[in-house]
Formats: sequence, structure tokens, C-alpha cells
Amino acid sequence: MRVNSNTKARTRAAVGLTVAALAAGATAGAGPATARSEAAAAQPKAAPAAPPAADCSAAYRVEQKLSSGTTWRMCWRYDGKAGLVLENISYQPKGEPKPIKVLNSARLGQIHVPYDDGKVEYDDLTGFDFAQGLMNLAPGECPGGTIKTVKVPDSWNEDPNVKGLCTTTRSRGHAYRMQGDTANKVFQAEGKDLLVYTVNQVGWYEYMTEWRFQDDGTITMNVGATGSLSWDDYDAGDGRGWPIGKGASAAKATSHSHNAFWRLDFALDGSTKNTVEQYDSTVTAPTRGQRAPTTKTTRTKVAKELAGDSKSYRWWRVVSATGKNKDGHARSYEIVPGPTTKYPGRSYTKHDVYVTQYNKCELFASNNPGNCGAGAGKSVDKWVNGQALTHPVVWTNIGFHHIARDEDQQPMPVHWQGFSIVPRDVTAMNPLTPAELGWQNGHWRPRG
Repeated sequence: MRVNSNTKARTRAAVGLTVAALAAGATAGAGPATARSEAAAAQPKAAPAAPPAADCSAAYRVEQKLSSGTTWRMCWRYDGKAGLVLENISYQPKGEPKPIKVLNSARLGQIHVPYDDGKVEYDDLTGFDFAQGLMNLAPGECPGGTIKTVKVPDSWNEDPNVKGLCTTTRSRGHAYRMQGDTANKVFQAEGKDLLVYTVNQVGWYEYMTEWRFQDDGTITMNVGATGSLSWDDYDAGDGRGWPIGKGASAAKATSHSHNAFWRLDFALDGSTKNTVEQYDSTVTAPTRGQRAPTTKTTRTKVAKELAGDSKSYRWWRVVSATGKNKDGHARSYEIVPGPTTKYPGRSYTKHDVYVTQYNKCELFASNNPGNCGAGAGKSVDKWVNGQALTHPVVWTNIGFHHIARDEDQQPMPVHWQGFSIVPRDVTAMNPLTPAELGWQNGHWRPRG
């Protein structure tokens, strides 16, 4: 929750003062990241013979080998509007001789916040200084990890350096559990994640931008909204909010939506010439002689730009043009959207997944700054105009309708929204397979 437009300037100034106060204690750090620009990152490099360091200086490199044997490598930089940007992301599970590149870049594409009363809406990344609100993190917020110093471009503060990027590891619970062929044997393991995150304050909100890199190759992207309900943003007469405080006639906190977009520039196996496929399944009632309904799944190759809608029995994957696993199957990543409330009020929020042809100018899903060419428009829906996909960029839109509750005060518990990309045939077997089960690939039979 934030204040309405008549107090926007005051809130922005307050945020600036808050950030300045926190940043005053930050240790001065290095200059902006030396990672390549996104335009340059679009050009793939030949895969090296040995595992390389990520293509950036040590200060901007993240490399973590998890206890299960998987190594993630990437570069980071901090953008003056998007905040944290991760680049040159690769995944190397145990048994793979070299890293498998997954993404050229991964970043937030927008956080669009329209209010139910129609009086105001915000594009937090490009219109409300999301990146300027980077917060210092206390050591206890990054348990067992490292807090890196970030130099905020064009900072409002005398000292632009903020201790604002946490990299750490966490357990996520069971990675698998399987009863063996004898009653006294159980195969089980705890999954491990590399966690990379920042916190950015916008108005009364504090956004936690979290990236989880799992040891099984899954990448999960989340935005968590926390902070405070704005004391200045109650209106008992609008009929749209929820009463907060004592009694039925308490002031109502104005309801609103958070429409979070992410932008993923894929480069599977180091090539941007990936393809996109859509899968749909149809379930048919049983006919005479059948015991159960039948399900048929069909594949549609997405050859041109797409504005796609999630629905039951539909999914998409991005497929490598050059790489195969040890079974000879093309590597790919499946897009797995999280729970969402689709906001129908704007053209760019009416779809769940967009796939566009790469354009270095197309960086934000709405209120995109700069001129992307005649008639290009300022939002992602305008960029879906029939171009052939030779270098696909995937945008996801996950919405959350926030109707405040008494429990949102004070402070407001984190509410999360996000999605995952999950490896499909990146490795020939589960990368966490215990050694004694490594022979059970394909149509295996018990040993005599």
C-alpha cells in the first residue's frame, strides 16, 4: 500500500531520506559492474573446454557449489531502473564435464500497481524509482551468506554504496524420497538452493526480489511484498477496501493489484537460437470398451511472437538448438507459472506469457523508456507483432490482488508471487541420483 498521487512527491522524498540514512553506514564499494551489456550478451560464445569463471570481474561474480555437487555461476550488475540484473547464468550438476549455459540475462520487467478506486496506478520500476530504494541488509538477514556492496547508479545519496545484495544457501526440504526394493532401504536427500536477493523500498512497500537456484537445475523467481500499509491511504467511503482497525465502521484500506513481470533472455547451451513450443492436452470421455478417459497431448511450434494464456493442460518450453543430454534428447526449460490473478484493466496485463523477438530496447513490460522505433509502443503487448522468433525473449506476468486484512499490520507479512523454469531433459537422469541407482536409466529391469 502506498499513498495516493497527491502525496507522491512527499513519499518519494521520504523514501530518499530513508535510503540515505541507511546508506550512510555502507562501505564504499567498486564501481558499476563490468558484466557485458544485454546487447552484447545476446551474442553467444563458443563453449570452452574447461569450466570457466563467469564473464565478469570477481566483485560481480557469483559462483556457488552446493553440497549436493551442483555448481551455479553467474554475473550480477545493478541497473538504474530494473535493480538487480543477473547475466551469463550457467548450471553444472555433478557428472556434467562443463557448465550448461541457461540464460543471457534475467531481470524484473515491471511491477505495475493499479488501485481499485481508479484514482492512481504506478509502474514501480520505471515510474517510481524502484532501483533508488535499495536497502541495506543486516547480517542476520543473510544467514550463512555474503552481503555484497552495490553501487546504485545516479544515486540520490551522497554515498551511492549500499550493502544490499545477499547471496547464501538454504535447504528446501526433501529433494526426493524413494522406498527401495527391500523394506530396510530408503533413498532420500534434502535439496539445496543458492539464494540471491535484494530489498527495495517503494513508498510504504518493501519488495524482496528473490532468485532461487536449485541443485536440480530449477530456477525460481519471486517478488515478496512486505513493509507497511500506508496510514495515509484509507477511505471508509469508497466501498472497495477492507475495514482495518476496531469495529465494522473502521477505515478501509484501499485494495489494489501487484502485476509483476519478469524478462528472461534464454541462451541454452550458449546459443540464442532457441525454439519455443506450446503443449496442449485434451481429455476425452471413455468410449465403449474403455475403462477410463483418454488424454492426447499435441505440440505446437511457436514460430512467431506470442501473447499466451495459461490454462489447464497447457505449458510451454524453450528448447536448445544445439545441445542434447547424454540420452540424445534436446535440452529445454519448461515455464511453470505460479498462482496468479490476471488483471484485465490494461492491455499488457491481459496475458500470462509473452514471447518476443530480442530487441535491446525492449526492457520493461509497461512504461518502457526510450524509443524502440516507429510505432513500437511502450508495453510488451505492442511488441508482439508477428516477427519470426530467432532469438526468443520470454516475459511472464504474475498478478496478486491485495485486499488488506487486519493481520497486515504491523509490519505487513510478506506475500509472494512468482514462477519457475524447470529443466526438461537437460540431464539424462535426475542430477541428484545416488550413485548406486545410476544404472536405472530408461526401461530398466531389476538385476538378477
